[in-house]
Parts: sequence; C-alpha cells; structure tokens
Amino acid sequence: MSIRILCVGKTKQEHITQGIQEYLKRLQPFHSIQVLELPDVSLHKVANPEEVKMREAEIIRKAMKQGEFNIILDERGEQITSVDLSKWLAQQLGFKDLCFIIGGVYGLHDSIRRVADLVLGFSKMTFTHQMIRLMLVEQLYRAFMIMKNKPYHY
Repeated sequence: MSIRILCVGKTKQEHITQGIQEYLKRLQPFHSIQVLELPDVSLHKVANPEEVKMREAEIIRKAMKQGEFNIILDERGEQITSVDLSKWLAQQLGFKDLCFIIGGVYGLHDSIRRVADLVLGFSKMTFTHQMIRLMLVEQLYRAFMIMKNKPYHY
C-alpha cells in the first residue's frame, strides 16, 4: 500500500515545513509517505475563487492515479477520532493505495469532492491549507503509533 498526500501550493512557513519533515522522519520506520506539492493558481491573475478552484482541480486530477482510494480533507467532512483513524488505516494496509488530497487557499472544487472515496474533516473550525498538512502527517504518525501499541499521547 502506498500513501500519497497531494497538496496545492508550496508550504511557505518554515515552522510548518519543519514540523512536516519531523513527522515524515518519524513515520519512516512504519511507512513511506510521499508528499507532492502541486502548483497553485496565482490569485493575482485569477480573482474569482471558483475559477481558482476549478483550475486547481485540473492540476489535482492530473496528479491522481487510477485505483487509489481518494481521501479529501475538508472542514465539512466526516470527523473521526485518532483511534478510529488508526483502525481504519490498519484495515486498508496491504489492500488499497491511499491518496490524501488537500486543496489550496479556497479549498477544493466540487468536481474533486465528487470523485472522493472519503471526505474527512479534522474540525468544524477552519485551518489554513498549510497547517492541515502538518496536522495530517501528525495524525498519520499517531495512527501508526496506536496501531503498533507504542506510547504516544492519545
């Protein structure tokens, strides 16, 4: 099973980049996770948020792979506990390639939502698309720690 994370735009804040790298390093003994930063659409060139999302959806679709189980992160998605994420991930191991998709500054276009196999929400609160990247890799690390019965705060 492969795990990929597709993100629109580069992570520009150094503290977030460092946090992501730290959790990816911690994840190495358990599973390799590929993070792909896809180009975003310049907000200076396209002022309409819906058009930005539509153009970014085209970029995302080109990066998606046939047969992957697509999980999009969206504030309106299903909220589960860390333990439930760990159980779900354990069930997927060896069966499905997973692709987590994080939209850009305006979120994801409905065309991407329609092809999602799962819409996952981390909170009813809104977080930046860059912060959610860090939160995702931390939760993946936590899920593997739970799965392996290793101590971590949960």
